[in-house]
Amino acid sequence: MPKTKIVTLCGSSKYTDIMAVCAWLIEKNENAIAMGLHLLPIWYPDCPPDHLAEHEGVADQMDALHMRKIDISDEVFVVNFKGYIGDSTRNEIAYAVSIGKPVRYFTDDPIGIEVQEMLTAWLEKTQ
Repeated sequence: MPKTKIVTLCGSSKYTDIMAVCAWLIEKNENAIAMGLHLLPIWYPDCPPDHLAEHEGVADQMDALHMRKIDISDEVFVVNFKGYIGDSTRNEIAYAVSIGKPVRYFTDDPIGIEVQEMLTAWLEKTQ
């Protein structure tokens, strides 16, 4: 049986909704394992809309774990929605490149194009 590709998603927690759709499409369309994101419900105690790791004081721990995810992945998918890449994501990209992992970018990838089209269609319907 062939090895299943593992893709680590990197990007700002400001865009967890975009990341969730990317993860779904990577798994559905590419039959790959997508990892690197956690969606917490609104009832999670004191859950901010983004930057939960900083809020809970575990940013360094989560950054280190994310590097281990990159270690075990076959490639990295950067969710650079609207071109945004923050400091943590920039560090993750540099690390991935330094260990020879291929890096894909939302803005230049068929998955990103599909997500952007979905989002645009939804926004047009809701306006």
